[in-house]
Amino acid sequence: MKATIWHNPKCGTSRKTLEILQTTAGVDVEVIEYLKTPPSREKLAELYKRAGMTPHEGLRKKEKLVQDLDLEHVSATAVLDAMVADPILIERPLVETEKGVRLCRPQEMVREIL
Repeated sequence: MKATIWHNPKCGTSRKTLEILQTTAGVDVEVIEYLKTPPSREKLAELYKRAGMTPHEGLRKKEKLVQDLDLEHVSATAVLDAMVADPILIERPLVETEKGVRLCRPQEMVREIL
């Protein structure tokens, strides 16, 4: 099985999720450091759709930029545009497999798609 993790190595939850993926037999892991290689707007919209969540639910609300841009009160389109412009706004880690997509908070949620 192939798994792609949209990863931030500075994030403990992201590191723990990656460890689960790397220690699960039969999982071929692709690691994308999304701050260096951000997903396109189309890819991000697809990930959220497959995860059954809205862009607002995928917003990293702890970031000051969310309040500065008033992102909790704008359209989903505007949220996606802001995430593409500044990927630090993307909550992590997102993991994609053939079984689906999960925002793995907590990290154990990754097991749902393995």
